[in-house]
Amino acid sequence: MERTIVSSSNIYSIGYDSYSKTLEVQFHTGSIYQYYNVPQSVYSGIMSASSHGSYLHNYVKGVYQYKQVA
Repeated sequence: MERTIVSSSNIYSIGYDSYSKTLEVQFHTGSIYQYYNVPQSVYSGIMSASSHGSYLHNYVKGVYQYKQVA
């Protein structure tokens, strides 16, 4: 999945596959997580948020199923 590098102290890049509704987040540690059944609106929200990490914490973690893929 192609990801966009973002300006964040914790997150390195974020990607989204609209077909599968999968949000992919790569952290500066190198870990990559995929979150499933995420609406396009949530991806738009995290990309436009002033704090990508806070948005992830408040609107994604604990809401959508996920898997660590790397």
